Amino acid sequence: MRTSHAAHPDRLLPADPATRDIARRLLAHVEDLPIISPHGHIDASMFVRDEAFADPTALLISPDHYLTRILHSAGIDLSELRVGGHEATTPREAFRIFVEHWGLYAGTATGYWVEQEFEHVFGINPDRLNSGTPDAADAIYDELVEILAKPDFRPRALPEQFNLEVLATSDDPLDDLAAHKQLADDPTFSPRALPTFRPDAYTKTYNPGWAEKTIKLIDAAGGGKQGFVGYLEAMRNRRQYFIEHGATSADHGLHDTDSTPLSHADAQTILDKGLAGTASLAEMRAFEANMTYRFSEMSQDDGLVMTIHPGVYRNHSTSAQQRFGADIGADIPFRVEYTKGSQALLSSFGENKDFHFVMFTIDETVFSREIAPLAGYYPAAYVGAPWWFIEEIDAMNGFRAATTGTTGFSRYSGFIDDTRAYCSIPARHNTSRRVEANYLARLVTEHRISENRAAEIIVDLIDASPRRVFKL
Repeated sequence: MRTSHAAHPDRLLPADPATRDIARRLLAHVEDLPIISPHGHIDASMFVRDEAFADPTALLISPDHYLTRILHSAGIDLSELRVGGHEATTPREAFRIFVEHWGLYAGTATGYWVEQEFEHVFGINPDRLNSGTPDAADAIYDELVEILAKPDFRPRALPEQFNLEVLATSDDPLDDLAAHKQLADDPTFSPRALPTFRPDAYTKTYNPGWAEKTIKLIDAAGGGKQGFVGYLEAMRNRRQYFIEHGATSADHGLHDTDSTPLSHADAQTILDKGLAGTASLAEMRAFEANMTYRFSEMSQDDGLVMTIHPGVYRNHSTSAQQRFGADIGADIPFRVEYTKGSQALLSSFGENKDFHFVMFTIDETVFSREIAPLAGYYPAAYVGAPWWFIEEIDAMNGFRAATTGTTGFSRYSGFIDDTRAYCSIPARHNTSRRVEANYLARLVTEHRISENRAAEIIVDLIDASPRRVFKL
């Protein structure tokens, strides 16, 4: 069968022949390095159960909001894609819808990753998707069913195929982390599966169910203390529990970057109002900002890396959230500000090189204007990799150009796949490696750095940076 363009050895490398030759040599230094994935959303229990994947749609389509949102934008109801447990179609019918609309993905990062998955994970020529016919969809679906039934395609078998060394998950503070303990105690499971402390559900006073969850947290982990004192004690205790189970970082999906601290008395007042359902939105935002500051205090004390993901209007479509739940692709970015918001936090803790503070954004304009200057000054501050909508090839090149002139390469978090789509992990990390080779080759061609230095840098970016920043 004809080789697909997704298998071309020079994919994403420079068009100029001389620069491309350099990029090839740089890529050779890192293409086969193990994958370090310090932030993502894979469920650790999947590896404990080690059950065969249910069907191609359940694996590749329904849980991947990068993919489903594009189909939704074309007017396809998410229930037809079997999102959130809503099953208006069979898995085969949903897969037909995906193939029928494959043309929508041309030029998108999602389309590129899917092609890479088909070519390099499943061994299926992705050019076959172009026909868009039900017969083509059924033929591919049937091949995938056969592949997923094989013992070497179970969840525990794939890390070796992916060359996956570290996989961090995102976990609720009250999770018992039993799956992580089982994996850590199992000598036959080779990757490090690390939990990540994600306390958003207990800090966003404005979210449905916050009061019930917060009361449960204080009762379960507050050490017998109540109120805001018990709330802080519960957070500290659960962070320590996570550390004992291998966690190296805490992740915070913030509304914005405000880190203005409150007195404990003021925080107690807002906590009481929040539990009673009488807090104003301004008070709720102030409580969240205060907790951003308090979590940085905790990170300085217990050593967990602090990563923040601000600037997203979560679940923008109220109707979709009511029907399908959260995290279905309806999170929309808004303009974010870092310099003023992070000032209280970084003034207090940013001079401490042992406190690691990683700044992510979806607002591309803030990379060069604020994030790079902050990371270029504070020893604690690091530039988070492009995230989500800007985890796109041209935008990744733009990110590198926007930050490197101010920070150099040493203040980079390493690539973050942030994925719920397990089989996209190798494709996305390979994309990052090719983008870095592309950028560094241009610097060599322009005589801005030597090729030997570029080779050292690309190995550091891909391997040493995530280990260093996430304390691995």
